[in-house]
Amino acid sequence: MSEKKPSVEEVLQRIDQLLDVLKTISKDLSDISKSLKSTGVAVPAPVSVPPTSAEKMRSVADIRTLFPRELEDMLAFEEMGKFIVIKPRQYLGSENFAKVASIVRGTGGEYISAGKESHFRVPRELR
Repeated sequence: MSEKKPSVEEVLQRIDQLLDVLKTISKDLSDISKSLKSTGVAVPAPVSVPPTSAEKMRSVADIRTLFPRELEDMLAFEEMGKFIVIKPRQYLGSENFAKVASIVRGTGGEYISAGKESHFRVPRELR
């Protein structure tokens, strides 16, 4: 019996879906916490909770870790104001471009088509 392995695109699509679910859960938990605090209910101190979106900005290092090594080496990363700009160092080809685009979309980023100045950008602020 041969078992069908999912394609890279299918795996990336699943990862994107999971990231969306995790973002929704995080936002819901933040809303619940704010609601409880405003009612004056005694809430135990949180146990080492990661910073909320209002408390943390992404860095180039955070974004680099999202990419596999072979893709990371093909890209240049730079902080520019409210965004982290990602530019290809070389021709990516359609398969690598799709992988990069999927990872960027999973972070809430986008592709900016501007001829020779085309790039990906990811918001530094976590949502």
